[in-house]
Amino acid sequence: MDYSHHHRTFLTCYADTHRYGWHHVDLFVHDEHGNEVNWVHWQVREDGPDGADVATARVEPNLRRTTDWQRGISADGSEYWIAEAAWAQ
Repeated sequence: MDYSHHHRTFLTCYADTHRYGWHHVDLFVHDEHGNEVNWVHWQVREDGPDGADVATARVEPNLRRTTDWQRGISADGSEYWIAEAAWAQ
């Protein structure tokens, strides 16, 4: 499969602000136009960047975070963090 059009891979993790009980981290892949071409998520034991780093190392040991986590607040007031990622070669 040709992955040359996959230009951005990034992780997003969350704080369970609204107490839904779903603690997870997402891995997104976007093409050169910013369109999402793939997405997967896995559960974490602890919300936020520290929990995401631990879970990612366990679930996807060949995936590395390449930037610091950047904090954001969504329109509904939920706290999240985004970091670029890359597969080890």
